[in-house]
Amino acid sequence: MKINTYEQSRAQFVRAAKVIPSGVYGHLGPAEGCFIPVEAFPMFSSRAQGSYFWDVDGNRFIDYMCAYGPNILGYNDPDVDEAARKQREKGDCVTAPSTRMIDFAELLVDTVHSADWAFFAKNGNDVTTMAVMTARAYTHKKKIVFFKGYYHGVAPWSQKIDYAGILEEDVMHNLYVDWNDCDQLEQVFRKYRGQIAGVIAQPYMHGNFKDNELPRDGYWAKVRRLCTEHEALLIIDDVRAGFRLDLAGSDHYFGFEADLICFCKALANGYNVSALCGKDFLKNTVSGLSYTGSYWLSAAPFAAGIACIEKMKRLNCPQTLLEKGEKLTSGLKGLAQAYGFDLHVSGAPSLFYLRIADDPTLRLHQEWVAECVLRGVYFTNHHNHFLNAALTDADIAETLAAAEEAFDVVRRRHPLA
Repeated sequence: MKINTYEQSRAQFVRAAKVIPSGVYGHLGPAEGCFIPVEAFPMFSSRAQGSYFWDVDGNRFIDYMCAYGPNILGYNDPDVDEAARKQREKGDCVTAPSTRMIDFAELLVDTVHSADWAFFAKNGNDVTTMAVMTARAYTHKKKIVFFKGYYHGVAPWSQKIDYAGILEEDVMHNLYVDWNDCDQLEQVFRKYRGQIAGVIAQPYMHGNFKDNELPRDGYWAKVRRLCTEHEALLIIDDVRAGFRLDLAGSDHYFGFEADLICFCKALANGYNVSALCGKDFLKNTVSGLSYTGSYWLSAAPFAAGIACIEKMKRLNCPQTLLEKGEKLTSGLKGLAQAYGFDLHVSGAPSLFYLRIADDPTLRLHQEWVAECVLRGVYFTNHHNHFLNAALTDADIAETLAAAEEAFDVVRRRHPLA
C-alpha cells in the first residue's frame, strides 16, 4: 500500500507559521497533542468530496474526522450546496433577515423533541455561552455544574483556572463533579442549595485522551429530577453528538428532556450556523439577553441547514451511521485481536473512540494511528471520530486493509514477549 509523504504540507506550514500563531491553531493544529508523531499527518487540504479529502501533496484520505464533525452527509453534498447557492443568489447577509430563518426555526421545533424555539448563532461556543447566560438570567443564580472531562467551548467560563489567560473570576462559580455519579451531584446541590443556576453536560462523556463513557441506566432520569427539584436548568451540549444519535436530540435518545440544547457541527453539513433550542418558559428570558453577532442572521446557512435536516430524515441518518460504525469498529477490533492488540472501542458507533490499551503511555496507539494515516485513513490519536453518510462499504474495506497493514507494522516493531 502506498505510503504518503508531505513535502508541500511542510512547506506550507513553514509559510503559515510566519504569519499565523501556531501555523494551524486549535484542535486542527500540531500543538494540541492529537497529531503524534506530527510527521505522519498532512497539515493542509486542497479539496474534498464525499467521504474523502486530498492534501496539498495530492494524497487522498478516507476522513474519519469529518472536519471535526460538521461533515455528516458528505463533503459537497449536492442538495445542501444547491439550497445554499439558491439562497445566496437571492440574498445572504442582509440588513433585514430572510424568512428562511423562520423556516429553519420551525423545522428545528418540529424535529427536536425538547425544542419550542430556536435561536441562531455561528459556533458551538456561541450557543453554550448563551445557554449558561440564559440559566443565570432565568434563575438569578450564579453557579454552574460541570462534569469532569467536559469540553463546552473556549469562552473563559468554560475553561480551567490553570489555562493561559484565564482569571479566577472567570471560573469562580464553576462546580465540578464526576460523570455517572448521581450521589456526588446530589451532594453538590445540597452544599450549594439555592445557588446553582444550571447543569451543563454532553449527552455522554466523549472527552479526549480517555475511553468514552455512556450514561448508566437511570442516570439521566436522576439528573433531570435533581435539576427540577433544585430549580436549576438542565443544559445539553449536543454540539458533537447532535443528529448522530437521534434527529430528535440526544436527550430524546437517552430518554429525558433538556431545558436547553445546543447544536452546531452537523446542523448544516459544514455551513456555519449553530442553534440554541429550548423550552417555552425560557423564551422571554432569551429575548431579554444582549447577544448577537455580525453574521448570525446570514440566510445561506439557514437554507443549508434546512436541506441538511430534511436529507438526514430521508436517509434515516442516525441508523445509517450506526450501522456503518458498527461494521467498521467490529472489523477493527477483530484485526487488533488477530495481531495481539487490545483495541478499546468506546462511545456511540457513529462517534467512536479508539484506544490501544496495551501501553499506558499511549505510544503504541499513536504509532498505529500514524501508520493508518500514512496509508490514507485519517484517524486521530486522542479524540472521538465521526462518520458521514457518504462512507461506503468499499471505503470501510479499504480502511480495514490499511488498518491491518498498520497493525502488522507496529507488531513487527514491538514483538510479543
